[in-house]
Amino acid sequence: MPDSSTANTQKIAGAATTVVSAKPVVLPAMGRGEDLQVRVSAPATGGDLPVIVFSHGYGWSMNGYAPLADFWAAHGFVVVQPTHLDSRTLGLPAEDPRTPRIWRFRIEDLTRVLDGIDVLEASVPGLAGRIDRDRIAVAGHSWGAQTASTLLGARVLDADGVPGEDMSDPRVRAGVLLALTGLGDDLTPFAAEHFPFMRPSFDTMTTPALIVAGDNDQSHLSTRGPDWFTDPYTHSPGNKSLLTLLDAEHSLGGIPGYEVAETTDESPARVALIQQLTTAFLRSALYPDDTGWLAAATALAEDPNPLGKLQSKYVIAEKATKFT
Repeated sequence: MPDSSTANTQKIAGAATTVVSAKPVVLPAMGRGEDLQVRVSAPATGGDLPVIVFSHGYGWSMNGYAPLADFWAAHGFVVVQPTHLDSRTLGLPAEDPRTPRIWRFRIEDLTRVLDGIDVLEASVPGLAGRIDRDRIAVAGHSWGAQTASTLLGARVLDADGVPGEDMSDPRVRAGVLLALTGLGDDLTPFAAEHFPFMRPSFDTMTTPALIVAGDNDQSHLSTRGPDWFTDPYTHSPGNKSLLTLLDAEHSLGGIPGYEVAETTDESPARVALIQQLTTAFLRSALYPDDTGWLAAATALAEDPNPLGKLQSKYVIAEKATKFT
């Protein structure tokens, strides 16, 4: 059970919506070195609530990414945020024997969350009986996006280019991948030496997903330019959409948190667009009759001064159809 719970009134899109949040919720994690701490946020009312499991970027924790977590929870999702072992709040030293496998521990953290839905549901006052276990999505930013992508079907190539273990999860029906790094063939020598797990294959990432990339996101880990972050869209099959944000860098306008120092491209308008489009995408992916995604995509296409551009490809009768 959590040590504390809070009820916050969030003013989003002109409406006051109450969000209830509990942290830390502790899930037992044998073999991890310490139990998994999780934050759970949910709307105070409503039933049959879909779930988003969010994987944070390097060094962050369950306390980050409030611009996304707050918005999603205020708009009808149960948002679950685990704290991975690389979090600065844990202070794991580089020489810790778990360090080389943190990328695997991260994936296991997400799976552990899915296995522990009953515990999480009981942790938030008034949430019991309100979760829809058949409508689950994953999301993540940067390293967290790579973590989330494996549950959607992405795999890690070994030194010989052979795909590793399939860690996809059939319980996950959709994903949002924010600033997800591209193919490992384009790593800098430093990245190739120190981050061998950054060699993804998207060939089997078949679960529907929205990929969000900044067209000014120049990574020091890649020898390529910002188009590196579009690889997950280009090289994955199935129903995918790509939102390319104009002038956006790695923080995509400030999604890691309000007034975060590492945000180099602060833009409340850009963050608002991400909030709206990710929410619309996930609702339509989890509820096929929902037309919010089509409406949001149309609005962006008709905007005379758009903050980004949207591409989508859909598989219909075994044929891929692309829309730009």
